[in-house]
Amino acid sequence: MIKNVIISFINAYFALMDLQRIKSFLALSEQLHYWKTAEKVNITQSALSRQIQSLENELGVQLFERNKRNVKLTRAGKFLKEKWEVELNELEYIHQFAKQIHLGERGTITIAHPDSISASIMPDMLAKITQAFPQLQMKLVQVLYENQLEFLKNYKIDLVITRDLNSEPGIRAKKIYSDHLALVVPLTHPFKVFEDLSTENLKQQKFILPTKDEGSSYSEIIQALFKSYDFIPDVFLHSEFGSTIIALVRKGLGIAILPDSYMHHQSPGLRFIPLPFKTDLLINWRADDHNPVLANILKLVFED
Repeated sequence: MIKNVIISFINAYFALMDLQRIKSFLALSEQLHYWKTAEKVNITQSALSRQIQSLENELGVQLFERNKRNVKLTRAGKFLKEKWEVELNELEYIHQFAKQIHLGERGTITIAHPDSISASIMPDMLAKITQAFPQLQMKLVQVLYENQLEFLKNYKIDLVITRDLNSEPGIRAKKIYSDHLALVVPLTHPFKVFEDLSTENLKQQKFILPTKDEGSSYSEIIQALFKSYDFIPDVFLHSEFGSTIIALVRKGLGIAILPDSYMHHQSPGLRFIPLPFKTDLLINWRADDHNPVLANILKLVFED
């Protein structure tokens, strides 16, 4: 019966009493000496006595047996000491966790990015974030071009790195990097340097290209390349996935135009011929999102 009453006190103690009295009780239960405990918790001995007495009165339980020489825990006091130490440690952990969330040091952030930068700028960016916020969890996804802004607006992702300019209301974007396009050919292909390219020999090639998305500024850059040579390419296949395009080029099924950041992927058997066409990378986020995790990451990304 007494044990059940005490357990009910444990379940409700945070609502019934302040943490300071519990901390004072735990300190006294370790020291078993009022003067030493008062000094340790930085209060007067009389204030400590009042806290313990107030706690006992509120619980209706005697916590200590005391006389002029000795202070020792009662059975109920020993029980509460064991339980409260565990609960207090858990509560302090929860408080610390909440503080880290408030400061943007904990939580989860979902980042969508193109496959082309998986082995170039993404590892460096993630290493920088992880070093600054080791408790932060990150989720990396790849999202089809036509779904990127919808996913961002609907909180399915928190950041999206794109090669396309964005004019959507409520979405902010800022350039973080630029690379160039490259012609990707097998090592056995006769194209070796940029000067080997001409309208006539390009017309003879089969191309494997990224999916042509309406309104995509990245697609427009590729089309501008073909316009500069004044021809319409013979496109064998379109794919949303650069890694697939690279595998098909390696197989000899055609040649491709991709960002030169793919050179950082392990791509044996391929030659990347740099082209004089630049493609920007932009990071996009919700303008009205006040998530401190997001603010911390954006600050890190843009600080250089």
